Amino acid sequence: MNKSELATKLAKKVGLTQAKAAEVVDAIFNASKGIIAVELDAGHKVTIPGFGTFATRKRKEREGRNPATGKPITIPARHYTTFKPGKTLKEKVAK
Repeated sequence: MNKSELATKLAKKVGLTQAKAAEVVDAIFNASKGIIAVELDAGHKVTIPGFGTFATRKRKEREGRNPATGKPITIPARHYTTFKPGKTLKEKVAK
């Protein structure tokens, strides 16, 4: 399912117009200015009870190897996004 299909299903489920549903989906899930992205960028967790938790973590700088040459390289530290599914979602998917 992609974003437009999600907007279509949302519109049908709650009685919104297709355009309004697309606005809502974009306001929540837009990768640069959506609610979830903005909160994660600010260092906050986003918890949706029963669904799951979005959070960020920091990976330390570490040593690696260039696969082409075999030379050691330093892989820089970085932040990355995580998602931990909630109990209800886990149970639904497990069935």
